[in-house]
Amino acid sequence: MSDVTQILSQIERGNTAAAGQLLPLVYEELRKLAAAKLAHEKPGQTLQATALVHDAYLRLVGIEKDQKWNSRGHFFAAAAEAMRRILVDRARSKHRLKRGGGRKKLTLDSIQMAVDTDPGVLLEIDEAIEALGEHFPDEARLVKMRYFGGLSMADTAHALGIPRRTADRRWAFARAWLFDRLSDGGQP
Repeated sequence: MSDVTQILSQIERGNTAAAGQLLPLVYEELRKLAAAKLAHEKPGQTLQATALVHDAYLRLVGIEKDQKWNSRGHFFAAAAEAMRRILVDRARSKHRLKRGGGRKKLTLDSIQMAVDTDPGVLLEIDEAIEALGEHFPDEARLVKMRYFGGLSMADTAHALGIPRRTADRRWAFARAWLFDRLSDGGQP
């Protein structure tokens, strides 16, 4: 019987200290398994293999778990299933509306100044910015400074007296709001 199988037997019998002995023995194999799972995910995945291993391990040998593993292979199959469930849960969470599901990612630096814009489009944009200003005046001021004034994000943040990160968040929100407003012509 391998060390892993012996420790798994101890965990089954209720020895909670055995769970602490198990992780060092299986960590590298679980990390390889996690890396293989994450390799099939889209680029830009924020979950790292280490975090996936830790989450899966907690699901497998948590204090309130009544798990029984027949062998080392059974344990690793359960670990793979736990990792799959974690990744599926994250994917579902990202696709929820409150997490921006179904929205396109917008780059913040691709803005052009209003000078080069078609007059009809410029009027639509101005109306959308005014509508934004009714609900979110700070974001509307930021958009006006960037779009009509051509200021950089750093200059805009300085002019508004806000931190750069706050300006970035407001800019991202305003762009998404305006995109939604301009894309379907309705209220976001």
